[in-house]
Amino acid sequence: MAKIVVSKPYLDNKERKAVMNVLKSGMLAQGPKVAELEKRFAEKVGTKFCVALNSGTAAIHAGLYGLGIGNGDEVITTPFTFVATANPAIMLNAKPVFVDVDEKTFNIDVNKIEGKITSKTKAILPVHLYGRCSDMDSINEIAKKHNLVVLEDACQSHNAKYKGKFAGNLADAGAFSLYATKNMMSGEGGLLTTNSEEVCERAKRFRQHGMRQSGDYAYLDLGYNYRLTDVLASIALVQLNRLDKFTKKRQKNAKYLLKNLKGIKGLILPVIDKDYEPCWHQFTIRITSEFPITREEFIAKLKEQDIFCGVYYPKPLHLHPQFQKFGYKEGDFPVAEKHAKEVVSLPVHPLLKKEDLERMVNVVKLISEGK
Repeated sequence: MAKIVVSKPYLDNKERKAVMNVLKSGMLAQGPKVAELEKRFAEKVGTKFCVALNSGTAAIHAGLYGLGIGNGDEVITTPFTFVATANPAIMLNAKPVFVDVDEKTFNIDVNKIEGKITSKTKAILPVHLYGRCSDMDSINEIAKKHNLVVLEDACQSHNAKYKGKFAGNLADAGAFSLYATKNMMSGEGGLLTTNSEEVCERAKRFRQHGMRQSGDYAYLDLGYNYRLTDVLASIALVQLNRLDKFTKKRQKNAKYLLKNLKGIKGLILPVIDKDYEPCWHQFTIRITSEFPITREEFIAKLKEQDIFCGVYYPKPLHLHPQFQKFGYKEGDFPVAEKHAKEVVSLPVHPLLKKEDLERMVNVVKLISEGK
């Protein structure tokens, strides 16, 4: 019985050939392949500019810097995410201000944002969790009303759409990850998209030690070594060519799971609304108290059948020591805390076969029946 894993990057001779061509060229660091990736990804998303960086974390960090976030500023975001969403604010001596998530979507609850805005608030950082965009019209309206900037954390949302527009082109800027498990990957890497020339130039300076782009070794501000290599960019370019195909397969797999897992008591499926076109980075269900066994028992029973899933994320950020120093405590964000105890992400990646999906559904149904 073959293992069904929760994520599995796809690589073949095209990626290997692309890497070998870069190695033969002798241009291993940031070079023409990085520039090509920036051009092509901006065209894909529909923005004027794209800046390639060495991680999704760096993309968020450079994005906040590019948007002018700095010492003493407050950045509104969600605690139900990976730590790389919030850490860049701290790295800029700003403060992450958490807002609870929506019960159905896992994304930031737009109805609770304005209640957290103060005179120090400068930005909103919504997360398109699991590959489903946040309610960007509401977020942008709030931002405009209060003169705030918006950076999309689209690290899980390559090719996701909201009202016909791609993630990364829904706000002032968007940050993507190219980590090995992402829908489009290069092993490590990040991309920052924007329609602002100023944000683009500031981000490029930030990734190169704060150095002026003219190359005269003039350092205008603190910066970092956040450059992407041509080796990794060459992989990302091949992956970009596959992105539409990957996305369609994920969407097809998700459609099958939605149809065939429907109606199981205590198992809550993802919600899809008409304005949203998820790219299904994760297919995340919730195991509630009405299900016959606990989430941990459910995961263990799947594992017994060589079906592996993930919990993203087992604890909201505000319950970790790193963020409790800001005064956060248990009970502050009850929806996020509840979801962290219920969520399970089932395999949905494009390498799944029909028999894998059928097996997974059959096993879940048997578990739900107490078998």
